Amino acid sequence: MTMYRSSLVKAFLFALSVCSTAQAGKVSSSLKIHLPKDLTRVNGYDHREALFGIPPYGGSIQQNVVYADHDMCTPPTNANWKSPYFLLVDRGNCSFVQKVRNAQHAGAAAVIIADNTCQCSHEKVCTPEANTECEKHEPIMADDGSGFDITIPSVLMFKQDADPIKEQLKKKKTVRIELQWSLPNPDDHVEWDLWTSPTDFVSTRFKAEFGDAVKALGNSATFKPHMYIYDGLDANCRDDEGMTTCFNLCTNEGRYCATDPDGDIDFGISGADVVTESIRRLCIWELYGDDGVGQEWWDYVRVFTDKCDTSADFMKDACVRAVMEDIDMDYDMVDQCIFRHGGLQDDVANDVLDTQLDDKESNGIVIMPVVYVNGVAVRGALEFAVVFKAICAGYAEDTAPAICNQCASCADEKECVLNGGRCSAAAGSVKQSTFVGSLALTIVVCSMVGVLMYMRQQRMMKDQVRGILKEYMPLDLQNQNVDNAFDDDDDDLQLKGEMS
Repeated sequence: MTMYRSSLVKAFLFALSVCSTAQAGKVSSSLKIHLPKDLTRVNGYDHREALFGIPPYGGSIQQNVVYADHDMCTPPTNANWKSPYFLLVDRGNCSFVQKVRNAQHAGAAAVIIADNTCQCSHEKVCTPEANTECEKHEPIMADDGSGFDITIPSVLMFKQDADPIKEQLKKKKTVRIELQWSLPNPDDHVEWDLWTSPTDFVSTRFKAEFGDAVKALGNSATFKPHMYIYDGLDANCRDDEGMTTCFNLCTNEGRYCATDPDGDIDFGISGADVVTESIRRLCIWELYGDDGVGQEWWDYVRVFTDKCDTSADFMKDACVRAVMEDIDMDYDMVDQCIFRHGGLQDDVANDVLDTQLDDKESNGIVIMPVVYVNGVAVRGALEFAVVFKAICAGYAEDTAPAICNQCASCADEKECVLNGGRCSAAAGSVKQSTFVGSLALTIVVCSMVGVLMYMRQQRMMKDQVRGILKEYMPLDLQNQNVDNAFDDDDDDLQLKGEMS
């Protein structure tokens, strides 16, 4: 068992080394300096984008730059920066996510990380700091696992480009930068890819929800799924005697491997189980995804997640069969596809899994999950709205499908797609039907209150009249008796006068 665990550590370190040597890939944004004039460049500045945050695809931001004389590893206590602004922050001392989060809380509209180390490939144009060596590999602005709350974009500028900007800002000079995001949009068709894994919990919700958007986009967008596995032979998961050394992480006697999602090789889902489910999903796509939509693939993933995505059921054929029966999919045909491509048991190559390894290396896949639209990685969280906007931004002007025009600018893109292109009310506003209903209800309530007040006032007036009558009627009766007495006296006097 000790040998197995040692091999697992080696495999893990191999995966890290692959990530560290992979290329960052193409960027989907441009960075241009408008002020000062002597720092402007026609084609903008080379930079690298963060793999977190939410870039406004199809839009741009332009603001003055503020230099943070602070590493932004902790919230600034005496910053007097007037929003909105771009914050220029030096690299180092903490993660990129932590710096950007603190800048976001301080009111920054975007963050520019200034590299403090020269790249070896830039030695001719970059002046290194004293007692420092150049870096052989570019820094990757990766998510540290906590960047889900980052909503502003951020980029990294190389040292030779960031240093002149810092000098200008230290002299209290104005520096104005524009960041613009766009995707290659050559025509009326978009091609997009998803790199994921059956146990990739980050993309679970996205894969369960986005099938509706894929259906709405129809044939105007071609989708292709990829499964993230690693090469067991390169990771030394087979020794010189041909024995598998990575225990249950691999199939095909150590050829194709995946990490153990449970973190316990003696319990639950194994790496080999992940590879098995990966080839199964790739075969489902081969059989049902020739239209570039593959609604059956999305249905399978959604139902499998609901029924089988547990440590007890993930690897059970009975659960997989039940899922395929629910969506009317042929289990035997999928199983034959796996066998036809090389199977999973013997020391033979599986051409579908070999293709995944080749594609992963050629595309420099570093972070998983990741979406590519027209060959460019989509930055930001893997969420319905982010991917939907990125796909809609990938069409040539005036060629996007109707669902993009109807929903891409909605406050809730997902709700709009589910409602067949009907955009819900924006934040802070109400629907017309809601407004009319509320107005009618207000009129009815006010009318009822008015009637009740009128009736109450009438009752009060009647009570007051009755009170007045009760108060003055005894006086009237008394006065009436006095008057009668005076009349009697007058009659008596008159009678006496007549008699005398």
